[in-house]
Amino acid sequence: MKFIMTPETQRFILEHSLDDVRQLALQSARFPQIDMALALRQITGRQKVKLKIPLFYNHPDILYPKQLSLEQSSSESTAKYKSSCCEGGSFADLTGGFGIDCYFISRNYAQASYVERNTELCEIARHNFDILGAENIRVFNRQSEDFLKEMSPVDLIYLDPARRNQAGNKVVLLSDCEPNVAELLPLLLTKAENVLIKLSPMLYITLALKDLPNTKEIHIISVDNECKEILFLIHGKVGQKIMIKTVNLLKNKANQIFNFEEQEEKRAQVDYTSELLQYLYEPNSSVMKSGAFNLVAERFGLKKLHKNTHLYTSNELMPDFPGRIFLIESVCGSTKHEIKNLRLNTPQANITVRNYPLTVNEFRKRTGIRDGGELYIFACKLVNDVNAIVQCKKIQ
Repeated sequence: MKFIMTPETQRFILEHSLDDVRQLALQSARFPQIDMALALRQITGRQKVKLKIPLFYNHPDILYPKQLSLEQSSSESTAKYKSSCCEGGSFADLTGGFGIDCYFISRNYAQASYVERNTELCEIARHNFDILGAENIRVFNRQSEDFLKEMSPVDLIYLDPARRNQAGNKVVLLSDCEPNVAELLPLLLTKAENVLIKLSPMLYITLALKDLPNTKEIHIISVDNECKEILFLIHGKVGQKIMIKTVNLLKNKANQIFNFEEQEEKRAQVDYTSELLQYLYEPNSSVMKSGAFNLVAERFGLKKLHKNTHLYTSNELMPDFPGRIFLIESVCGSTKHEIKNLRLNTPQANITVRNYPLTVNEFRKRTGIRDGGELYIFACKLVNDVNAIVQCKKIQ
């Protein structure tokens, strides 16, 4: 399928790039000279990638796929992170999709292969790679399994298996993804020294490790404290130590990084306290996903509030802590009298519950506290199993 965009259609897209697509669709009869189906897809695509993939947005000739393929694609920030994980002479992306990951990873390789079974996506990728000047990428319209059997060895193979079943529902287990990377792994390791696999942020890491032996590194990637991806870097060597790397990619701030070997968390010692000190620490979503609940306390000399609360405190400010830091202003219990005073004194706050008998909505309903403002409230359980309400101000 070839995409031909006339100058009139391209001009229409740029002139209406901020308009409501639904309203434009209703007015299509007014613009008979415009390929409206293509224009609406382009306008929708540009609106969706403006913040997600700014490099593509800044190229007016970039073509966009159907909405689902666009939604499933990586962001520019996570694709750039992947590109920092590896480099070499040759690389193959066996699940090409919209081509975001392929493009950014390929910048660290002399030769790259984009493999995709969908013909339309291949045409879009070929066009976009040409627009971006990515002359080192070759496009193959093939099934990934068939291409894998016949391909020459490369330094890196990358896969982002589809995580939806035939009914369109999201899946998490490796065996439910397509292609099934666990089944393909022995063949993958005969074709590449390293295999990089992108998996769901909902993945159970311990279960995946059973299906993916030879894992060398696990990267847990968050963007602005929302866990987006988990990467498994697999190497042919057997019996290697597993390094877990967590990163929280932040806008206009230094990224938060916390790396450790798998066994370190098992050996880590943590002190518990029922006394809230000067500062409250909340790990970011990548650290939480990694399960380094004791190690993060040991590394930064923090005391933990409860085994299952995963909040920490200290009298010293640790600015390199991988998460949010708060200055504690007051602490109270959860009696009716204390909650009544809280409601009267605190009409608005940002609320988080941790290991607490109420949800955020239930807590708001009971207290009448509106969302927002500069005050933060943590409703949590302390080490003595007493529920506490901590009021604080965010400092990082």
